[in-house]
Amino acid sequence: MTKTTEREQATHGALVHAAEIVREYGPFGGADRIHGVTHDGHRVWAATGPALVAFDPGTGELERTLDCGGDAGTAFDGKHLYQIAEARIDKIDPATGKVLHSIPAPGKGSDSGLAWAEGSLWVGQYRERKIHQIDPDTGAVKRTIESNRFVTGVTWVEGELWHGTWEAEESDIRRIDPDSGAVLERLEMPAGTAVSGLESDGAGLFYAGGGTSGKVRAIRRPQRAAPQSKKAAAHTG
Repeated sequence: MTKTTEREQATHGALVHAAEIVREYGPFGGADRIHGVTHDGHRVWAATGPALVAFDPGTGELERTLDCGGDAGTAFDGKHLYQIAEARIDKIDPATGKVLHSIPAPGKGSDSGLAWAEGSLWVGQYRERKIHQIDPDTGAVKRTIESNRFVTGVTWVEGELWHGTWEAEESDIRRIDPDSGAVLERLEMPAGTAVSGLESDGAGLFYAGGGTSGKVRAIRRPQRAAPQSKKAAAHTG
């Protein structure tokens, strides 16, 4: 278990925490790079370049390998996997690895992270510092959100939009306002620790690709205070 020095401060209106890395997985089968990461409710999937691999996050055991190329983000819609490969996004049957459909990626090869939410795919564009919401059937761009850092992995969890960064040898995981792109919260990664793909397990963890380390890291997601009941609030001074 690795934990950076605990620190929390407000910077330009954004809450900043030291990222808490609770576990590391991999490298997998000799792969020296992680591109995209997603979670299917049970297993974590990671794109290693020539293949998609799935492992049990409880045991770390590798369970599946699909011969599907991927050099950027990975997503899961509850039934199918989506994988960025060069300038396209492939829709993949996770049982067989068969590509069922492909659409053009909005960055035409400069794409990074990928997530599924609200019936759409959300695609990061690395150096353009943007996140696009696109139609999963056609690739048409519905809207664009701008960030102020290079965008790597992208994920939605409980209505919050988070993305990874990797710029000038520094990485963090940040929550941004999905309308304005303003940074609301940041998890600072330890020095020299990159973030490539990013996904939430829908609960208390993020899974972050470690770029050229070939590892996937489980990172604690900040807990939200439970809303007070009216009765409890009435007794708060």
